[in-house]
Amino acid sequence: MAALFGSRVRRLRVAAGLTQAELGEKAHVVASRITQVERASGARPTLELARTLDDALGADDLLVDLWPYVYRETFPNWSRRFMEYAERASVIMQYAAHVVPGLLQTEEYARALLSVGRTLSGKEQLEERVAARIGRQARLWSPGTPELWVILDESVLRRPIGGRAVMRDQLASLLEAAEERHITVQVLPFDQGEHGALGGSLTLLTMPDGSETVYTEGADYGQLVEEPAEIRPYRETYDRLRAAALPPLMSLDMIRSALEDNREASVPSRSQRRRVAQEQLQQPGGWRLRGGGRRLPRHRPHP
Repeated sequence: MAALFGSRVRRLRVAAGLTQAELGEKAHVVASRITQVERASGARPTLELARTLDDALGADDLLVDLWPYVYRETFPNWSRRFMEYAERASVIMQYAAHVVPGLLQTEEYARALLSVGRTLSGKEQLEERVAARIGRQARLWSPGTPELWVILDESVLRRPIGGRAVMRDQLASLLEAAEERHITVQVLPFDQGEHGALGGSLTLLTMPDGSETVYTEGADYGQLVEEPAEIRPYRETYDRLRAAALPPLMSLDMIRSALEDNREASVPSRSQRRRVAQEQLQQPGGWRLRGGGRRLPRHRPHP
């Protein structure tokens, strides 16, 4: 894709009658950078450079539209293959253990999540990642949109990613998305206890030809499963999760409840919590707070 991007830049540059040095001047980069882009050598073009070249060459967003595919080449092979499958899938079924799935994330929620990446090199790379993630959501609103079925662990609703204001917007966006006929959202409440997907996220993709692919993901790994015999247990796990989760209407009620809690809740600061804990430890008599959060009664002499 980097080579395709470079060939398009060269074709547009030649059609515009510009040399590499002249295009570099318009794009505010050195001529050698234009050479690298056209030859698909050196660093991949950034989103900002794609936008600048698009404007300089009058490409009508052609280069900006190509950029996500260039960016995707920086991902591991299994990750790229998953994204390729997801773009063609007619049905996408997901269980999210910790965060809202990327297809339903708001921009600020995505920015908050991606900003803590250990491989992040700076603000520019953060914005590139946010743009790529939000750009993939266009699939949900374009012709041939897939059916999307999402099961959210209750913890997804309770953790205020990005702060309470960002989380309020994210919860409101979930409610809005669930109004679409092709999107179903369920919540798996805490009281369901243990289950087969505990600790990681699970995605099942159904292709137009009926074939299936599974993607499992943890904090530091991802795995693509393509063998039919290996896929069957994951489908059974997902079916059990759907059965255990709240029905869609009750799930939306829980999301609304979490939204209201997010508006009203006032979480004490770390210093406030430390002060309260110290006050509790200093209180004479009655109950005392000990390590590990357990309350232990004082030993009283027997009468």
